[in-house]
Amino acid sequence: MIIFGTKGYLYQLAILTLVCGRCGNPSAHTLRKRVTKFTLFFVPLFPFSTKYATQCTFCGAEQQVTREQAEQLQAQAHAPNGQGYGQPHHQQPYQS
Repeated sequence: MIIFGTKGYLYQLAILTLVCGRCGNPSAHTLRKRVTKFTLFFVPLFPFSTKYATQCTFCGAEQQVTREQAEQLQAQAHAPNGQGYGQPHHQQPYQS
């Protein structure tokens, strides 16, 4: 018998101040990366899906972004004069 499946991981990459496309408020947005990994006998082996999204903390609207856009937003957050705030989050991912 072979036991296989998937496991999701959610990484918070940065927090940025952006104008929301839905509510129009300038508010904090979290930049997140969701990675889905293939598992064999409950051991995660390799990622087969990676998606990036921003979420408005004011209204909760979520918008998918490309990898290139996510990298640009992350660079903006870590720039000395960028609009992002806080330190980069290098913590354990949320698991779903």
